[in-house]
Parts: sequence; C-alpha cells; structure tokens
Amino acid sequence: MLVKGFDVKMPEPTFSSWTPSKPRDRQIAVLMSGGVDSSVSAHLLKEEGWDVLGITMKIPVSCTSKRGCCGADAAFVCNELQIPHYFVDVTEAFEQLIIERFRRSYARGETPNPCADCNALLKFSLVWDLIKATFGINYLATGHYAQITKNADRTNLARAKDKVKDQSYFLYGIPAQKLDHIVFPLGETTKQQVRSIAERLNLCVADKPESMELCFAGEGDYRQMLSADNLNRPGELTDMQGRKIGEHKGIANYTIGQRRGLRFAGGKPLYVGRINAATNTVALGGKEELCRTRVGASDANVLIPEKIVIGARLRGKIRSYGDPHDCTVTGKTETDFEVDFDEPQFAPCPGQKLVLYDDRDCVVAGGTITHPESRSNKTTPDKLDAASA
Repeated sequence: MLVKGFDVKMPEPTFSSWTPSKPRDRQIAVLMSGGVDSSVSAHLLKEEGWDVLGITMKIPVSCTSKRGCCGADAAFVCNELQIPHYFVDVTEAFEQLIIERFRRSYARGETPNPCADCNALLKFSLVWDLIKATFGINYLATGHYAQITKNADRTNLARAKDKVKDQSYFLYGIPAQKLDHIVFPLGETTKQQVRSIAERLNLCVADKPESMELCFAGEGDYRQMLSADNLNRPGELTDMQGRKIGEHKGIANYTIGQRRGLRFAGGKPLYVGRINAATNTVALGGKEELCRTRVGASDANVLIPEKIVIGARLRGKIRSYGDPHDCTVTGKTETDFEVDFDEPQFAPCPGQKLVLYDDRDCVVAGGTITHPESRSNKTTPDKLDAASA
C-alpha cells in the first residue's frame, strides 16, 4: 500500500487475525517494540476494556544477539496476552525519513535526534494512517512515559508522573489535532511498577533490559551508519578561537559537549564546542566557553499557540534528561522560535531538540536546535510574526 508516497506493507497476522467485538471508540492499536513498557501497556489497555491490536514496525536494523530482529518478542507477548498482532513493513520509509535524515544531519556538523523524528514522521503519522486505513482503528497507544491531559477547551501533551523516565521531550512533534486519540497507559506509572506487573504476568520480556542505543544500529555503534568518507576524514582540531591544536579523526566521531575520547590533553577539561562540516574542523573549549543563555530552534511544532509569545515565561529543555529550566521567549516566527534561559545552559547542540513547557508541565512547543549563526536574522523581534507580537 502506498502511504504518503512510501510503499508500506502489512503482511498476514502473526498468530490470530483482528476480529474486534467492541465499537470503534473502544478499539485501539498499540505500537509494540518487544520491550517491557509497550508489553505492559497492551495488558493494561486490555484490562481497561479496550479491544487491543498489537502492531510492530519492521525497520532496517543491524541484528545482534542482544536484540530480537524486528520485535519478535512483541509477537510472543501478544500471543501470551491473547491479543492479535501484525508486523508493518516500513523499511523504505524508515530508511528515507529517519536514517537518511540522520546522515544528513551529521554531514552538517549536527547531532540529530532520530527518536523524536521517528515519533513525528513515522509512528504518529505514516504508521497511524496505515492502521486507520487497514483496520479502521482511530486510537493509538504506545509505551512512552508521558501523559495526555484535558481541560475545558484543550487536550495537552504533558510530562509523566515518573519524571526520571518522562519521554514527552521525544513526543513534542505530534500534531495537536491527534492528541485526542492518543493513549499513554504508563503516564502515571513508574518503571518499577511496570516491571512488577510484567513479573506478575510472567511475561517473556519481564526481565528484558532496556535498549540504550539506536534501534536501527542493532545495539551497536551508531557510527556504522555514518560510513561516508566526508564524515570520517581527518581534519584540524582547533581551540574556540580557530587556532590549530591537533587533528581529529572525522566529524562523525564527535558531538557538541563531548569530553571523552578526544585524544587531546589540554591541561584542563575540554569539550567539543563547535563542529564545522564545511571546513572539516572540530573546536574544543572549556566548559564556560560552551555555555549559552540564548537558544533557538527551527521546524517548530506548536501545541499551545497562545503561550509562545514574546516575553512569555516558560521552561525549556535542550536535552532529554533532567528538568526543564526557566526561560523567556525572545523571538518567534511561523517556523522558528528563540528563548533566553535565566541560567546559562551547557552545550546546546544543533540538531537536538528544544522543548518548551508551561507551569503545568504541558508541552507548549518544540523544534530543532539551530546553529547560532543561522539565527541572526530569523527570530529577532523586528522580524516577528505580527500575530505573535
């Protein structure tokens, strides 16, 4: 089937076929990776009275002994839970939308966030459209730690109860109009509780360790996906003023803020402060040289438009872990925004995400962090959206 220009295949059911017995407003598809979180999510939804369908994305992956290929564990969990299960083959779309995007970002000297891109471009877009077209299911669930909250006039994406596990940072790209039909069963649950449920059910994945690497790298080194000569070509290692101090081993081996593996002794702790793909140079600096108060983002997805205006006080995150920090919106266009943090932030990394929250932990907006020099004329106050002024 062609979905948004990509050939996406839905093969035969793994064990049993989808034969719902409840009305469409109680039918839900769960995206299942074969991990404990999505497995417990499927169980909880079934316990709540949903007709549940398990869906696993088949993606290009370098298989290892540590990870079952294509989420085979998910199929066995569904069989244990007596839930129908299907694989959806999205290898073509994943290669073009996620892996090639990942490579292009590194080629620009950036550090991409493919998990956030996969959520926005694949899981909650192309795959969801396929599920609707094939099964007529309007509701989608995942094992993400995040919450969907509602007030009188809006449905919001919010941080999870378990702030250490919260994954709302990776989900900011979901279109606002889709939030009404999303369910996150683990939003008010801790990881320890999830493990306990899996153990009580004696699920085959109860003791499965968490995946800490990129799914398409098969638990291996992501650099194997960056084989292009221009990304692995040695070049000059400089200080932040541009003076040569050594040689680097290829820009694919570095990210902004990196300290380990630099192979350079500078007499004090040094970090990667700048990567210039055009000149094939990597600059090192002290921690103070990498701190910034002003951070901008492009390709914005805005979930609460009235809250991202000039002068608005919000809280922002420039990386997935940790709590958001106080900031003020200083620039806004239709596609970009910029904030000033109250306290300097260490090493904002172009290609990563800047996500803004309100005082209720609801996601206001998010976008891709840009190079400072690329923002000079895009989000300054005199070039703002009239509607945002």
